[in-house]
Amino acid sequence: MLNKAMLRGLLIALFFGIVLFALIPIHVPRPSFIPGFAPPPDMWPRTVSILGLALGLVAMILAGFGASAGTTEEAEYSPASPLEWRNRISRLALALATFAGFVFLAPRLGFMPSSMLLALSAFLLAGASARWGMALALAIVLPLGLQLFFGNVTHTPFPQGSWGVFPALN
Repeated sequence: MLNKAMLRGLLIALFFGIVLFALIPIHVPRPSFIPGFAPPPDMWPRTVSILGLALGLVAMILAGFGASAGTTEEAEYSPASPLEWRNRISRLALALATFAGFVFLAPRLGFMPSSMLLALSAFLLAGASARWGMALALAIVLPLGLQLFFGNVTHTPFPQGSWGVFPALN
């Protein structure tokens, strides 16, 4: 039977498995010719997805062998009330809507503004609403750093946006 830690590892592995086997082949284009010295554009997304998948499986296996049995945190909590379940379901629905919004907006606005909105909403959903300034700063700096690094160092292409509202930083 799955305990909480095993379910967590399974969900992590499932998420990265979907990204690796379904999203990357569809959304990361591979050019017909790649020079021998250049990595393909999907190298870093695949690397992160493979590592996430492996870590999820390791977490699930360790939980199955009882590595998390030494912690008594789970025994101290009482079952969730219906109000707590409603809050959890609504937060899950908001998170899924946020990711759907990112998938919808990325080809239209481009990577930068879409990922900034995704990061800001993820920080707020994670409980950073008391620290608006920090959440906003991180939501701007992290996608900017990602695009500057992967766009200029590894030459990974990012969606430019068909609406032409925001210019690319590459």
